[in-house]
Amino acid sequence: MSLFSNDLSKEPVFDGIGYEPSFFSRKAMVSSKTDYSKKSYSDGNTDPTKKILVVCTEERYMTMKNGKKFSTGNHPVETLVPILHFEEAGYEVEFCTPTGHSVKFEMWAMPYEDEDIGKILEKYNSQLASPKSLKDFVASNMKSDAEYVAVFIPGGHGAMLGLPENEDLKKLIKWVAAEDKYLLAICHGPAAMLSAATNGSGTDFPYKGYKINSFPDEMDLTLPESGYQPGEMPWFYGQKLKELGIEILNKEIAGDCHVDRKLITGDSPLAADEFGKVCVRELLANEKSKLT
Repeated sequence: MSLFSNDLSKEPVFDGIGYEPSFFSRKAMVSSKTDYSKKSYSDGNTDPTKKILVVCTEERYMTMKNGKKFSTGNHPVETLVPILHFEEAGYEVEFCTPTGHSVKFEMWAMPYEDEDIGKILEKYNSQLASPKSLKDFVASNMKSDAEYVAVFIPGGHGAMLGLPENEDLKKLIKWVAAEDKYLLAICHGPAAMLSAATNGSGTDFPYKGYKINSFPDEMDLTLPESGYQPGEMPWFYGQKLKELGIEILNKEIAGDCHVDRKLITGDSPLAADEFGKVCVRELLANEKSKLT
């Protein structure tokens, strides 16, 4: 059956191990093309050593409250559309996962008819299959031939798998904050920020008092109704971030982005294009300010 079938069943689709969203929910939330709008950056980065580190999940299945498995990963639009803008501005990316296993995408959300997405997938195909190991990167004290100007955490419910409790990610995020680098996160990506809290305590959380746009818990509560998920969420990241002192500005998704110092966030796939542009604008402005 085609991904974009006319079958509007609300029953989640079994993939042999877990469940993908129903065709009803895909009709409402998944498109064969993105809204990427190419933008030329005349003042783009020209230093090839300056890159953006993309932290992705290597896990695919989320066990829901009822025990059923939801087939997830990183959302391809939220991951790849911002990267298209990073590239246009002269910033290449390097992918990493916790242990170097392959990047997992929500393949049912892949915009297969989008030529720009096809090209970026082809370029980074080998990296996606064999990314850097975050564990090894942290063990080397974040030393690399590249100068990472930002760390990007894409969304998709997969950002809630293995990242929020990862000790290496905690060290990376604290390094980002200490070195005054940019942290970029979209949709469920901010869930990974939970790793930076010690034992769930916000006493040393580097982003306490910050404001963000992200995918709201209020919407996660409703997703099983349309068959997007096979059951209720096992936990809600937004509430946990609030307990650490983060203010989430939105209760719905409208494609909004927010910049709070060097933390840049966006609320959903609807924000992916604007999020990429905002991130580039802030990165280039920061580089320019260093020259004055």
